[in-house]
Amino acid sequence: MPFISVKVLEGKTKEQKRKFVKRMTKVVMETFEVDEDRVFIFIEDIKKDNYGKKGKLLSDFDLN
Repeated sequence: MPFISVKVLEGKTKEQKRKFVKRMTKVVMETFEVDEDRVFIFIEDIKKDNYGKKGKLLSDFDLN
């Protein structure tokens, strides 16, 4: 059973996550030759205050 864990910055829509899960499931099924009911995908939203880069919190950067 493949378990896929993905961490993304907060703010992704439910539709974006839905699309991601659908596409990743297909890739995993084809790559590992397993049925879709054997694929598990976990999406973890990361708050910008809980992620660091270059010695700073990501919330300290302008990410526009």
